[in-house]
Amino acid sequence: MRNDRRRGPAGTGRAGRAALAVLAGAALLASLTAPAAADPEPPAAAAPAFASVNYAVAVDQSASLAPADIKAEKAAAARIALGDVSATSHISVFGFAAAESADQRAVDPVCPRTRLDAAGRESVGGCVEKLRGRKKSEGTGTDFPSAIRQGVHELTSGTDPSAPRVLFLLTDGEMDVTGSPQYGDPAHREAEGKRQLELELKNAAAKNVQIWPLGFGPDPDKEQLDKIAAGGFQKGCVDLPSARPTARKVSGAKDVGRALEKIFAAAHCLRYEAGPSKRPPATLPVTISPLATVGSIVVDKGSPEVTVTYTDPLGNKVPTTGKFKDSTFELAGGGGTVEALKIIDPVPGRWKVDVKAPEGHRSLPVGVSVLWQGELRGSITMDPPSPQAGEKATVTMRLQTREGYEIKDPDDYAGLKVSSSLTGDGFAPLPLRLTDDGKGADPTGSDGSFSGTVTVPKSADGALKVTGTLTASGLSADTRSEGGQVAPGALPVTTALGPVRGDGHPGDTVTANLSVTNTTDAPHTLKLSLADVRAGLLTVSPAEIVVKPGASSTHEIRLGIGPEKSFDGRLDDGPLGIGGTVTVQDATDGDRTLVRTPLSVQVTPEPSLLDRYWWVLVGAVALIVVGVLAGLAWLRQRRGRRDPHGLTLHLLSEDGDVLGVHTAGHGQKQWYAFDIAEAHSNPRIERRTNGRYAVQRSPEGGAVLRKNGGRTRERLTATGRVGLTDRLSLALGADSVRATAPGRPDPVAPAGGNDDYL
Repeated sequence: MRNDRRRGPAGTGRAGRAALAVLAGAALLASLTAPAAADPEPPAAAAPAFASVNYAVAVDQSASLAPADIKAEKAAAARIALGDVSATSHISVFGFAAAESADQRAVDPVCPRTRLDAAGRESVGGCVEKLRGRKKSEGTGTDFPSAIRQGVHELTSGTDPSAPRVLFLLTDGEMDVTGSPQYGDPAHREAEGKRQLELELKNAAAKNVQIWPLGFGPDPDKEQLDKIAAGGFQKGCVDLPSARPTARKVSGAKDVGRALEKIFAAAHCLRYEAGPSKRPPATLPVTISPLATVGSIVVDKGSPEVTVTYTDPLGNKVPTTGKFKDSTFELAGGGGTVEALKIIDPVPGRWKVDVKAPEGHRSLPVGVSVLWQGELRGSITMDPPSPQAGEKATVTMRLQTREGYEIKDPDDYAGLKVSSSLTGDGFAPLPLRLTDDGKGADPTGSDGSFSGTVTVPKSADGALKVTGTLTASGLSADTRSEGGQVAPGALPVTTALGPVRGDGHPGDTVTANLSVTNTTDAPHTLKLSLADVRAGLLTVSPAEIVVKPGASSTHEIRLGIGPEKSFDGRLDDGPLGIGGTVTVQDATDGDRTLVRTPLSVQVTPEPSLLDRYWWVLVGAVALIVVGVLAGLAWLRQRRGRRDPHGLTLHLLSEDGDVLGVHTAGHGQKQWYAFDIAEAHSNPRIERRTNGRYAVQRSPEGGAVLRKNGGRTRERLTATGRVGLTDRLSLALGADSVRATAPGRPDPVAPAGGNDDYL
């Protein structure tokens, strides 16, 4: 989807290798368990929200991990802080191994609980450097119970109990407490360690602490890590399988960034988009969804010498701190090998990350990725809105952005869960199944509109309410409800709203037909209103329609599209779909709802002058082409009328006797050049390229003779002759002379160069 909250051209692809970089953030979706509101707040009034999360990072420092794995764990812990999307989140980091003597300890705190504002994000990057692999004298086993106990303590002591509690366990998954006296005698330490691990996992689950293990090393114990993930708190940030804690294995150092980003996205209900990886200098594109309200672009630079410039989909080079237009920016880690640009209310679409590096720092690839959190809005309708008991009704829940634009790209709501129910007087709640598969009640699949049917129980009497909840990882949940009344019988006035006709430009008006039938002997006043759309995008008129007694009529409903400025540049990349809901109520019948129908208005960009008047340009070009062709034809005809080919040239003596006859061929530039050979003994005409004489036809008939290199020209007519020398002259044969046009005198060529005969 590239149209919804669009402020500029966007664009683009979502592919590429994941960078060695990590983001993390939080999404507290409290509305999942909130009851449906009777009058839900319109999308335009909703403010973006990204709640905080409390999380701890436990880093394995035991001897079973190689130095390279310890280094990768340290980088991962630092990157968690860099990529967090909430300035009110908190993090603590500690290392762990095992206490194998009285003077040793299993846990090494390195970063106390730190608020992840701009300063906190930078400070965590420094304190994680205290993490290191332990020496034999420091205790090199792997004490999982102590690590989980410490993590639960960090997450539950003096923290907000309503915030999610997430413990990331970075380890190879091999528990080893055989050298730890606290687990009893050596023969029973392994069994005691397992028993205490189970107890600590139960305690974590009881205190709502999720555990997300990440396996390092050449062969992490995946079975052990899976058990640890399953032993903690199982309810994730949303009620979806993708948000349930799971373990993930890291396949080598290059896989760290990608694996961490995916696990953090799942734990914090963030959406993850991987971009490409290239050596500098390069431009690396990454896409931010139109649903995003906050996101972080992470750049794994490889070298601190790499410089990064960020360009939004509008083509603006954005700052790395402060506000720019409608977005707020904050950069962390700019002086290190990984930096993250957090953006509140980012411009959706294709961002460009330009990376450059001096000579000697271009050997490592630079990777880019983005994690984002957003809001999803829906509108729900029931058709008919006032059904009779026992009647079947169609329920539709349509997705849109928080600003009221339609969502058409299924990738934007992948993994979405839609739940719905019908409640009312006289019957138990009925669950509904709404789908977007193009089957049954759903007319079109994968268009962001979920539909299903329900039969109103025959026992229904009075109020009805249909409720729907949208849930998706990375998107805050949205619950919508629509109320109605069970119709006592056939309604006195029935209506049907047809589809919107055509597309429109900003400032245009599109129409739809409303069919109305009044079966009573009194007039009814219908009220029309528009909902689920941001103010300024659409208006509906007329506001009221009076239906005459006993009349069946059709009324034109006009939908006015807002001016260009109301779209804030979102039309720069092409058409937009505006979603809304038209409601028609019978004011004469206690404001009973007759129609509550979703509508879609396609808005296309204002055409340019070229788009508007293309036909004028095409017509002008056509006229020019016709003129050129006519001119060329006229020139060809004119040249054909001058072509000397076929002229019969008679060479005459001074007494008028014919000394020789010569037929002219095609000339050079329509002149046939010749000379007189043996003029004094046996005169005859011979063609010569640079001859003294030349002839061509005259358009008026006859021919023109050019003598002395073109200095003089004379006309040859049907009966005349022109002197060549003192004793010789030239005449035309009778078959060479074209008749002069009727009514025109036979022109006489003047002496000298007259271009009329060319």
